[in-house]
Formats: sequence, C-alpha cells, structure tokens
Amino acid sequence: MANTDKRTVTNRIVESGVIAVLRGIDEERIVPVSRALYDAGVTALEITAEGTRAREKLAAVDRELADTDAVVGAGTVLDAATAQSMIDAGASFVVSPYTAVDVVETCNRHGVLAAPGVMTPTEAATAMEAGADVLKMFPATTVGPGHISALRGPFGDVDIVPTGGIDRDNVAAFFDAGAVAVGAGGAILDDDAIAAGDMDGVRETAASFVDAVEDAREE
Repeated sequence: MANTDKRTVTNRIVESGVIAVLRGIDEERIVPVSRALYDAGVTALEITAEGTRAREKLAAVDRELADTDAVVGAGTVLDAATAQSMIDAGASFVVSPYTAVDVVETCNRHGVLAAPGVMTPTEAATAMEAGADVLKMFPATTVGPGHISALRGPFGDVDIVPTGGIDRDNVAAFFDAGAVAVGAGGAILDDDAIAAGDMDGVRETAASFVDAVEDAREE
C-alpha cells in the first residue's frame, strides 16, 4: 500500500500537471490503461470510488506502479467510510466532488492528502478550516478560469486543481489563472481505444494532453 506522505504527493501532482480521472473502466482494463497513462507522462492517477470493486481496482493499479514515481488516489469519495476503505487499499490522495468535511478529517487522521470539491468562497473556507491540502474547483468550466484568481484573492496562495470540462483547448487558460494542476477524464482517456484494448492509442491520446499541459506551463 502506497499512502505516500502529503508533501511528496503534492509535489508529484504539481510536477505531473494533470490528474487523470479513471472512471468506469473495467477491472481487466484498468491496469494496462494506467500503465499506458504513466508511459505517456501522467504520474497522478485517480481511481473513482463509485461502482463495484473500486477498492480492488485501486490496489491493482497501486501494485502495477509501485516501482515508479506515480501516485495513485481515489476520486468521487462521498463519505468517511469510503475514504477509509480506499486509504486502506493504498490511496495516496482522496478527492471528493463536494466539501466533504468527514472525508477530509478521515484523510488527516491517516496523513493522506485530501482534495475536496469547492465552488464558493464559503465552501473553500470550510474545506481549509477542516484541513484540506488541495482544493478541487469543480465543475471548472461552469465558472471558468477566472474563478481561480477570485478564490485565491481572499484565501491566498492555496493550491487549486480545476476539474470538469478541461481539455487541450482551454487548459492553458486555467494554468494562466493559477491552477497548480488540472483534473481530466474524457480529454485524456480515449474510450474507443480502451474498449478495443488499444493501449498504443490510449498512450497517444494521453501524451497529446500531457504535451498541451507542458506547453501551457511554459507560456
């Protein structure tokens, strides 16, 4: 089980620039898909907790990438019990779609990075007071890149990871606005290639998004 320390996890997420959100991928596909993503340059992978055998999927990906610099976390975590289960399976970070204080508290007890979802200043304040390490701005494209600077104005240099609708065309605007990384699902994962078992196609699509992230951060 990984459960890497928070500072290391934060650094790796920032270095990666993108958290790949793996949602709805079959158990027999998720390990080769994760390896293809890593080979494309993605070092932060989020296994979503909904559906069956999410814990087993996360543990399998964690084992596959144990000898690399990747960090594997859990996403769509809605309650403390699910957070505990995914932490026990090896999650190095836990992401929620909303400001789930009980999830943050569970993460803090185990020294695991917590990234609750926020949209409003009140939610951001609640998350930070609970001990959140990173704020997931979700859904990002509903409010746009400017919302990052709007939140950072009163709260200072907080780490914000916008997620939801991020793609190659708009990713630069979110980094320009102050994002430390972005979360991406559909833009980084080729569903057709996954269904066909075409890991070269998975890798190529992911690499294209990684290139867009690198270009955005160099501007």
